[in-house]
Amino acid sequence: MLAVEMKEAAAKPVKAGGRLCCICNKRRAALKRPKTLEQICRECFYEVFEEEIHQVIVENQLFKPGERIAIGASGGKDSTVLACVLSELNRRHNYGLDLFLLSVDEGITGYRDDSLETVKRNEIQYGLPLKIVSYKDLYGWTMDEIVKTIGLKNNCTFCGVFRRQALDRGAALLKVDKLATGHNADDIAETVLLNILRGDIARLSRCTSIITGEDGPIPRCKPFKYTYEKEIVMYAYFKRLDYFSTECIYSPNAYRGFAREFIKDLERIRPRAILDIIQSGENFRISTSTKMPEQGTCERCGYISSQKWCKACVLLEGLNRGLPKLGIGRSRGLNNDRKKGTKESNAKKSIESKQCGTLDF
Repeated sequence: MLAVEMKEAAAKPVKAGGRLCCICNKRRAALKRPKTLEQICRECFYEVFEEEIHQVIVENQLFKPGERIAIGASGGKDSTVLACVLSELNRRHNYGLDLFLLSVDEGITGYRDDSLETVKRNEIQYGLPLKIVSYKDLYGWTMDEIVKTIGLKNNCTFCGVFRRQALDRGAALLKVDKLATGHNADDIAETVLLNILRGDIARLSRCTSIITGEDGPIPRCKPFKYTYEKEIVMYAYFKRLDYFSTECIYSPNAYRGFAREFIKDLERIRPRAILDIIQSGENFRISTSTKMPEQGTCERCGYISSQKWCKACVLLEGLNRGLPKLGIGRSRGLNNDRKKGTKESNAKKSIESKQCGTLDF
């Protein structure tokens, strides 16, 4: 997998006698930046890569001195580079932050158990305390058990919903002020497209925000918002960082994958396409006549939700009652009092009437 990433991400080295770095004009250029197509040396690449992230942090006031910041750590390239760069910038620019690593063990044999070993090594390498929370402890289910019940279709729905709450739960245990995630420019461009394809106006209006969840348990920030995935891979490769590169065994058919391939095709034609999509998302204006969901709290667990029951509680109760597919797709029927003369309606009603475990935020 690493070979595939580097084939796509690392530019061809400049041959002996080639061009000088366009920044320092001293050293030979060693790579071509995917973002700008500039031919630069490794030393200048490290410098501009880190400086761009520093400028994003400063201009958007992502952090304040003395804050406790959890870094969502999966062991992959994005979170590993984020941990490395934030640790370095925190020292270099005296941010005054207390940094922690926060990992979620979804319970995926042959994938997450291996990647967590990488995170444990990162804990030692960067000197950052590590906290691991697991689906099994929080929900009583592992993803392996969920897939055995639901199958390979729609399993990413369960994982995505549970993972979001698990990160918030872990952040609450660490008593941090913010959660920093490794979402990069490619991820955000993909999300813009996905929300357009799904007609999800509510998420489309906020998916490009560099800070989200300010009305929730723990605000989240994205220092890599304008950082290309290919440049993250190049930084990790040339710096010889220790990261885990295997894809999740349950995600090959994820809907997001189609948007990802489309983005990659656009990038080959026009490298700036990723930033253009993000800028388009930032400039969207939602009509004032559009009815937006009102944020409230889940009546069962207290987590932020626009419905009476949050998605995690609906999915979890469906699993516990042997009706795992009830929470898939739009869940309006699970959160209103309409009566429908179908078996599915009766099943949904029974879910509404039974309390599930609390998350106590």
